[in-house]
Amino acid sequence: MNRRYAIAAAAVAALLLAVTAAKILQVPWTTPAARAVEQRGPLSEGEKATIDIFERVSPSVVQVAAKSAASPLMGEESQGNASGTGFVWDRDGHLVTNNHVIANGGEIAVRFASGEVAQVDLVGTAPNYDLAVLRIRSVRELPAPIALGSSNDLKVGQSAFAIGNPFGLDQSMTSGIISALKRRLPTHGGREIANVIQTDAAINPGNSGGPLLDSAGRLIGVTTAIISPSGSNAGIGFAVPVDVVNRIVPELIRNGRVPTPGIGIVAAGEDVSTRLAVEGVIVVRTAPGSPAERAGIRGVNFSTGAVGDIITAVEGKPVRRLADLTDALEQAGAGKTVRLTVKRGSDTRDVNVGIVDIDRS
Repeated sequence: MNRRYAIAAAAVAALLLAVTAAKILQVPWTTPAARAVEQRGPLSEGEKATIDIFERVSPSVVQVAAKSAASPLMGEESQGNASGTGFVWDRDGHLVTNNHVIANGGEIAVRFASGEVAQVDLVGTAPNYDLAVLRIRSVRELPAPIALGSSNDLKVGQSAFAIGNPFGLDQSMTSGIISALKRRLPTHGGREIANVIQTDAAINPGNSGGPLLDSAGRLIGVTTAIISPSGSNAGIGFAVPVDVVNRIVPELIRNGRVPTPGIGIVAAGEDVSTRLAVEGVIVVRTAPGSPAERAGIRGVNFSTGAVGDIITAVEGKPVRRLADLTDALEQAGAGKTVRLTVKRGSDTRDVNVGIVDIDRS
């Protein structure tokens, strides 16, 4: 009994001590309440502009899902399903995405910002440009196409914004700058995309096929790849320039494919040109019956080891590497004729060479 009395007395003493301390410290005994919200000033002009871009463009950005293992270009794989991004191209229901998002794909579906899911048909692919066009089978109300910009007048340092579905997280926006121009990007088609845009706007797996925008909210590129040891954003992402997109997509809509312009040559690698201190495209051989052979262009003489003809210019514009030549041929297009400047030994001459669709010739 004495022990219980002692414990009760100690509890009462502790309570009296707490009350006394509260009075000494003048701590009020009040019921906790939510803190008042501090009012903030108006948003900055930069914030308003960024918000406006997202609100205008994001409804036109879709998540693309294909029932197949994805290409490893950006590691977009999830239990046999490829997931990426696309966007509305026109009011006829065409969508643009990356070829590697739907390559090997069977059934393809897209999800809009509203949550609506739509089945789509594959209209055409251009592996050499990592582009593909889809068409919606039926949708109640199509968001507006994204306004087109130009990639011809872009400057390093200007703002860039990417909207996409990184890691399946839809409607995500990142911002940064254009960190470099005129990059070259190898594709699964075995060629290179020229004049590729480099940006530090965060691009991760799932962003592939999404729009890269300028500060006016105009389309300036299609995000396609990253350089990253970890597979996640490391500050170096690439986008197919919109001027290329605007040339390739209408062709895909019309014909379902894009010609591969060429003149029928096999060229030496850049490492060979570097070792030989050659500026231009070294012709290793010409295809039998090709426009290059008919124009008298010669390849390497394997009997003597003599270097073949070196293509140094197209229509007077210098050619320093194979990407310069293929870019010039693509801009001219199959069926056209171009003037090549060819160096053979110490002699230089101009020859007219026809361009053909090498996939069909």
